[in-house]
Amino acid sequence: MSTGIAGVAGTLARPFRAPLSPRARTRVPLVVTAVLLVAMFAVGSVRYDGFFSTQVLLNLLIDNSFLLVVAIGVTFVILTGGIDLSVGSMVALSTMLTAWTVERQGWPLAAAVPLVLLVGAAGGALMGWVIHTFEIQPFIVTLAGMFLARGLCYTISTESISISDPSTVKIAQTRLVMPGGLFVSPAVVIALVALAAAFVALHHTRFGRNVHALGGNETSARLMGLPVGPSKVAVYAVSGFCSALGGVLLTFYMLSGYALHAMGMELDAIAATVIGGTLLTGGSGFVLGTALGVLVLGMIQTVINFQGTLSSWWTRIVIGALLFVFIVLQRLLGGSRKSTG
Repeated sequence: MSTGIAGVAGTLARPFRAPLSPRARTRVPLVVTAVLLVAMFAVGSVRYDGFFSTQVLLNLLIDNSFLLVVAIGVTFVILTGGIDLSVGSMVALSTMLTAWTVERQGWPLAAAVPLVLLVGAAGGALMGWVIHTFEIQPFIVTLAGMFLARGLCYTISTESISISDPSTVKIAQTRLVMPGGLFVSPAVVIALVALAAAFVALHHTRFGRNVHALGGNETSARLMGLPVGPSKVAVYAVSGFCSALGGVLLTFYMLSGYALHAMGMELDAIAATVIGGTLLTGGSGFVLGTALGVLVLGMIQTVINFQGTLSSWWTRIVIGALLFVFIVLQRLLGGSRKSTG
């Protein structure tokens, strides 16, 4: 009798289940994010004069190029099922190192930038090695990295270091003019190149397949003979490198180094990644979705700026609400993976 009832219940429930393949379900959040971005732009265009403009969209990239680069690195980490809370502090440390070497030590920018990128990549690799070797939760290790990097900022200077170096100022003020009088900054080009490189690495290389497999099930990946340890170290090195590069771009944007730069940026990067459709449990996600997530965050801020009467804290409120929605959406679509190891 109970079997018959269960069968009838299953038959009645079947029409309400989304007839989507597992692959299609992973793409639903990505589609929702794209639709949300278009809807926000449409609403802004109707409500505010001057909003419907290609330059407004380009300004999203100009104002968020550094966040895009940082979020790309975070995407690599989250795809493995990990987390990196140190990225915001690493961005701040990168601005301080760049400003200090260029402005206080007289280094040429061409020498300072490679040093900063090396420090970021090495710091990330070290955290990845600790996480893998001692089997410590990424949350704890990267939290320690967050405090360490932010503390190192204050050892360099407790004050903001303004940059007057001619080559740095020239890059910061450069506009790459496009047809129709449109323009972008060099930072946008760098961010788009990083996005393209990440897309190829994650979706068209063996390393990318290892990253997805590691996030899907680390035990299974190890039994398959995949290089779990080196892959994990490499992923955190990529995140550290992207954080350092994002710090360099933020230095161009702010023309200063400051220990309080990028406060909370790690949360923005994680939010953009999740809103872009990457599962917090790892194993599934799209770096292009992360880019859409960054644009959504930028669009929220732009709408609030055009409104003019709302506090900037409304940005955090809306982002928090969106995070709840996308986390629930991932759950409803079967995003939570079950361990089989």
